[in-house]
Amino acid sequence: MENSNQFIYGRKPVEEQLNASPERIDKIYIKRDLKSSALAKIHSLASKNRIPVVEVPGSKLMDLVGPVNDQGIVAAISETEYIEFEEWLEAFKPDNETAILLLDEIEDPHNFGAILRTAAAAGISAVIVPKHRQAPVNAAVFKTSAGTAGRIPIVRAVNLNQAILKLKEHSFWIAGLDQDADSLLWEQTYDVPMAFVIGNEGRGMRQKTGEHCDFLLSVPMMNNVESLNASVSAALVCYEWRRQKMKK
Repeated sequence: MENSNQFIYGRKPVEEQLNASPERIDKIYIKRDLKSSALAKIHSLASKNRIPVVEVPGSKLMDLVGPVNDQGIVAAISETEYIEFEEWLEAFKPDNETAILLLDEIEDPHNFGAILRTAAAAGISAVIVPKHRQAPVNAAVFKTSAGTAGRIPIVRAVNLNQAILKLKEHSFWIAGLDQDADSLLWEQTYDVPMAFVIGNEGRGMRQKTGEHCDFLLSVPMMNNVESLNASVSAALVCYEWRRQKMKK
């Protein structure tokens, strides 16, 4: 596994991290003289887990995370863990109730965070990302994911197309989201291990990646709207898959 140092900010993400993985928090910084009942639970959880909480001037928070809406609280967390693809695939045993997402160069951290949040909520087993030209797991991702970024494995592949070929060898069917596809998202039945490919915000899914997919899916668009945000598209895919599983 490979890591990167980072901070998370905002009351909800910090509280979520305290609940989910308090051992990853090294220190919590709170703006001096900030009085809020919302911080009482954070103080309590930090105390319970013996995490130091220090009061600092607002300028210190600015130094840590920049000009963002930090809500007066920043947490220094230990390195984010990426699971390397080969390691994950060797240990993972898919079944017909399994679905994963493959992100084809998602560059906006807010989209990435929103996708992680939806994937965790829908019960997706993992999110696979390419090593290059992909938004890193940073403070903005944690903020947008509302702290759920650490609840789902983030798997990193050196080459996404090679990863797709290996997934096929392990019984996965690959479905790419492509606005020009003839098959609608809800016209397919997802009764095998599924891997859904979500393309880049501007360029969509790369042509070569699309060629490796077993089939392509589209979402119907009305009123001359060309496409949906990548995170919205991912949410539709995740919950159509989940809807079908809940009907059984």
